[in-house]
Amino acid sequence: MLHAGLALLCLFAAPVRAPDSVVAFVNVTVIPMDRERTVPGQTVVVRGDRIVAIGPADQVEVPAGGLRVDGRGKFLIPGLAEMHAHIPGGQAPDSVVERTLFLYVSGGITTIRGMLGHPRHLALRDRVARGALLSPTVYTSGPSFNGNSVTTPASAGKMVTEQKAAGYDFLKIHPGLTREVFDAMAATAQRAGIRFAGHVPLAVGLHRALEARYASIDHLDGYVEAMVRPGAPVKPADSKFFGLNLGEHLDETRLPALVEATRKAGVWNVPTQSLMENLAPGETADALARRPEMRYVPARTLSQWAEEKNSLLEETGSSPKSATAMMEARRRLIKALHAGGAGLLLGSDAPQIYNVPGFSIHRELESLVAAGLTPYQALETGTRNVAVFFETLSETGTVETGKRADLVLLDANPLADVRNTTRRAGVMLGGRWLPKSAIDARLDAIAKSMAS
Repeated sequence: MLHAGLALLCLFAAPVRAPDSVVAFVNVTVIPMDRERTVPGQTVVVRGDRIVAIGPADQVEVPAGGLRVDGRGKFLIPGLAEMHAHIPGGQAPDSVVERTLFLYVSGGITTIRGMLGHPRHLALRDRVARGALLSPTVYTSGPSFNGNSVTTPASAGKMVTEQKAAGYDFLKIHPGLTREVFDAMAATAQRAGIRFAGHVPLAVGLHRALEARYASIDHLDGYVEAMVRPGAPVKPADSKFFGLNLGEHLDETRLPALVEATRKAGVWNVPTQSLMENLAPGETADALARRPEMRYVPARTLSQWAEEKNSLLEETGSSPKSATAMMEARRRLIKALHAGGAGLLLGSDAPQIYNVPGFSIHRELESLVAAGLTPYQALETGTRNVAVFFETLSETGTVETGKRADLVLLDANPLADVRNTTRRAGVMLGGRWLPKSAIDARLDAIAKSMAS
């Protein structure tokens, strides 16, 4: 018998896909995510990386030799996406990169969109696509367009052309771009056929961002600034940290027009609301540091996060009242965008301040429900909506025959309580079954490495 540690190493070091392997979830309740419904008493058969059969448990046979996973009392959903993920770059050791990717997988995340790209991520994306690395499917931007990386229209155009040629999936926009530089970037990107996403620079503003048709606006950037009332003592250009200092100066009668403009432009939003909840007045840094998932974070990182949280109001010139008002406005904005037909995508910005990969996405789901979405609507932002965004609905996003077997098995119904997404019995990644026991064993090893 293999030593337990060696067995665990073999499990996670093996190729992700076994082309002829068969796994069957027997007598499970399927939540297909094609519409709000549950389908009880099903057997779902996976061969290789594809779902090959779904039907009543008394009618679907499990192929001889297939692994049977008991689904009684359990719920099967599509894998989730983290649409504002970060992958370590630069000089980060491979072990740190692989640990981060595993943390995403451990939380049932089977697709990530890397929002601060690096050349090494291109090779990483290809390794994942070949099944050579245990990781969610990776989409990646290139290095960001910001006030330091591009300072002239010519340099912006050149950087777009280079990133398109390198094979990045999209461009990442950070603060600091002038309007002239942004316009050059957007025009070149349109000609080159590559989308861009991320922040809305103050010199650009929401209306121009919508006109330029961002693929997605992240953090709801630009919306609070666009709601500042005329004559307010603080101007949109004075915004600090997504409008934290503007909360007492908003005219929310502007909200319906902003929502309709977003819908018409076809621009998606990735709220990253959990990140804002972490930073706004409310829970203290000490309380956040006591969350169970912080055992997977180095102590020095927790100290840095505490410093950032504790200094945020002072550094942005915000009051607790203003910050609270901004947070309340964001919740109403999330609800209004969804109700108005403007698309939302699930993303938490991990790893980031108190947002641990694989864990923060479930807090993000809670934040969306707290903003007024139903559990189904919140789950849709991380499943079907993502497939629509990437134009991969024929392959992913729902539990259907023929689709890629990215699945999460839950011990309780997430449509009854979205927090049940944290009650995982296991994760299937491209047809590879990872039971909870194996995931927990590796998580324990990561926690011990953080404590040493």
